[in-house]
Amino acid sequence: MEKNMTEETAAQTDASTPIMTARGVDVFYGKKQAIKNVSLDIPENQITALIGPSGCGKSTFLRCFNRMNDTIDSCRVTGDIQFAGQDIYAPKVDVVALRSRIGMVFQKANPFPKSIFDNVAYGPKIHGLSKSKDHLEDIVITSLRRAGLYDEVSDRLDEPGTSLSGGQQQRLCIARAIAVDPQIILMDEPCSALDPIATAIIENLMDSMKEKYTIVIVTHSMQQAARVSQQTAFFHLGELVESGETESIFTNPEQERTQNYISGRIG
Repeated sequence: MEKNMTEETAAQTDASTPIMTARGVDVFYGKKQAIKNVSLDIPENQITALIGPSGCGKSTFLRCFNRMNDTIDSCRVTGDIQFAGQDIYAPKVDVVALRSRIGMVFQKANPFPKSIFDNVAYGPKIHGLSKSKDHLEDIVITSLRRAGLYDEVSDRLDEPGTSLSGGQQQRLCIARAIAVDPQIILMDEPCSALDPIATAIIENLMDSMKEKYTIVIVTHSMQQAARVSQQTAFFHLGELVESGETESIFTNPEQERTQNYISGRIG
């Protein structure tokens, strides 16, 4: 990625300016259109929830933000997506560097077959972010603390990440994402495989993380969106039907389709 799409650009971004914008985004899988002319602003240091029925395009749209759709041969993305004022689909953009600035946590926890320590240390090592062994250790411990996991694993950092419970594995994946110091964290239904206790821990974690990170979450749970997010965008059949402050979307939606979804009439 060009150097000006990193910390320097972020520092210049006005607090009132969205950290990420999408304008007229279309996504195709072969000839099938999955996303239709979507425009959305992502405000900095808030949680934005993408909601809607299964298959409505919300996860496909989320993956546009860090170019994960590039990994699907049949997928084509058009339109304009800007991160900190830069076109993320410009030819010169380093996609690896982009994904370090815009981290991702998936629906199913996917720790590497490595130790807890090495799971978190992996990103800083390959991106050259650690100046020494001690610095790397500091990054790992800080990331585990921010993910609310350090106190539970501090005495077994050399054990496999896969030995943790499902909820702990998901927090390990969050620690792994924040170890490279991203600005945005994308979460694709991060709690869908977790029990209510583990879900509550992740939700509390997200709330504390928004002071430092911008979070975009896809969730199938309207209750979760209402609990954790400040902004909500409702998708239906590949279209963005309505977006705005979460409280307004849930209590006074402008669109009939939004009202029907929230009241359980579609979904």
